[in-house]
Amino acid sequence: MAFCALMLAATAASAAPVTYTGTLSGASESPPVPSPATGSTIVVFDMDAHMLTVNMTFSGLLGTTTAAHIHCCTAVPNTGNAGVASETPTFNGFPLGVSSGSYSMSYDTTLASSWSPTFLANNGGTTAGAEAALGAGLASGSAYLNIHTNLYSAGEIRANLAPIPEPGTWAMLLLGIPAVLGLRRRQQ
Repeated sequence: MAFCALMLAATAASAAPVTYTGTLSGASESPPVPSPATGSTIVVFDMDAHMLTVNMTFSGLLGTTTAAHIHCCTAVPNTGNAGVASETPTFNGFPLGVSSGSYSMSYDTTLASSWSPTFLANNGGTTAGAEAALGAGLASGSAYLNIHTNLYSAGEIRANLAPIPEPGTWAMLLLGIPAVLGLRRRQQ
């Protein structure tokens, strides 16, 4: 009974914001770009609160920035290219014309302006459809963030976004291991 209550609590916690992270590099671009630039990003997507928060730092770009955004959804996770999902032509307030910098912004995903018009149209024409598609893309590893420059218009550095397990996920895993081992022993 206590195990069932714990499972229900973990399920309720799964509606919490999900944090994704990635390391920006030229090697992650598709095809790879010979850029020494590096960076990191943390993206928090909260479908219940309808918020997308993007944080990143970058340095060493060979070109100067022309745009940055989230792309979704590739046919195969962590490979290939996809159309722009987030606002276009670039994130609001993203520093342009620089080779290094940082960025932090939160977006209200109920606003059509938070989405690429094409992504919005391709996902039912509603912000709810766009949210669901991005959520699925992030969860499956089919979304990435990249920074475009004047030297690499298709993108100089990119980060494939991967979820950071929530503490509740680790707790469930750790609690589940003894249960699985106990069931296995009973079957033997």
